Amino acid sequence: PPAQGAPLNFGEGRAFRLKSGGELARALLVLRLCAFPRLVRHAGTILAASRRVLGARLWGGVLRATFYGQFVGGETPGEVAATAGRLRAVGLRPMLAVPTEEDVGQEKDGEEWYEANRGAALECVGLAAATGPHPMMQLKVTALMSARLCVSWGAAPHNRHLEVSLRRLDHVAEVRRGRGGAGARPGRGSSGQPLAVGVSWGWGPQSAAARGVRVLVDAEQSYVNPALSLATLALMTRHNRASPWVWNTYQAYLRDGGRRLAGDAAAARRRGVRFGVKLVRGAYLEEERRRARDGGTPDPLHPTLDATHRSYGECLELALGLAARAGEAAGVMVATHNEASVLQAARRMEELGIPRRGGTVCFGQLLGMCDHVSLALGEAGYAVYKSVPYGGAEAALPYLARRAQENQGVLQAARRERRLLARELRRRLL
Repeated sequence: PPAQGAPLNFGEGRAFRLKSGGELARALLVLRLCAFPRLVRHAGTILAASRRVLGARLWGGVLRATFYGQFVGGETPGEVAATAGRLRAVGLRPMLAVPTEEDVGQEKDGEEWYEANRGAALECVGLAAATGPHPMMQLKVTALMSARLCVSWGAAPHNRHLEVSLRRLDHVAEVRRGRGGAGARPGRGSSGQPLAVGVSWGWGPQSAAARGVRVLVDAEQSYVNPALSLATLALMTRHNRASPWVWNTYQAYLRDGGRRLAGDAAAARRRGVRFGVKLVRGAYLEEERRRARDGGTPDPLHPTLDATHRSYGECLELALGLAARAGEAAGVMVATHNEASVLQAARRMEELGIPRRGGTVCFGQLLGMCDHVSLALGEAGYAVYKSVPYGGAEAALPYLARRAQENQGVLQAARRERRLLARELRRRLL
């Protein structure tokens, strides 16, 4: 195992020696293509057009050799297991992700789509449990319940408190189990869906905890997040008594991101539950700004990139403080591709006495991106997860197109990673 005191160095690229020549060549090709803003901006349209031109079979083969192979963990359980094994072999951990979500205006008719996604989420629990020790998975709640229902539920004044949210979730659970009394009926959201549809995903974490899988609930758009946070905090009170099995995600690019993090941590402390935090900058910048501009509402985001960086640093200090606090030991994932933030987290972990591996703090990056940081962290003895979406190309690639657009700044700025990949390839060839 790597020495616990080994310093972090992202500029050497020594960790790329752990990758095969084919993996290096593919990564260099894909990341160079992703450096073109127009290609990333119109990724969905380009993918659809190329499928029509090439036909499904040839299109699938080209994608598996390039973008799909770089960013997706596979389609079958065997392929997912193989990806997990390759990550484990180089000191990284897989965090499986079901690549499904919806936004307001994209709601599906009936429950069939949501029921299928709930089945997929439970299947993900089993796949994650089979990937090795310390398994994690992530999911988006809008794949399991209507985004419009999330908005209406979170906006209702009587749903803005954790205690109320928990009581409503418990009530619906009793109704669905047939113990709510003859006159009891689940409440209905403005979309017409039973509220039970919205919270039936709550039994997934119970299954996950029983199999040792931690569930990280993704944050989404700011207008959806209040309902997601309430439901996730309620699930924490149910499942996080002894260990943080359910984690919530906090977005530092939101003006109120730090306040929400501090408030939710305090609420969890009052209830005596273990808190779990995944800290990100945020991925819906263009969509949030456009919605605020078109609707004439205040912009929920910090005005500049520097302000977002400062916010992330402040939220990171708070989260690591929670992880180091005696008797609390919150779970924290530092989910970032930003090298300065990673170095800040590593420095503060040393100062606070948080162990690199085996403690409650870990790092996270997307599969196929920022590997020079992930591999360097793994070599230095830190716990590092790669977010691994999986599924067929038809399902996974629209999701990946959205992630590419959200992370286009990271993709276009990946100059150091491309340079290190090219240098390692030259070393092997010459």
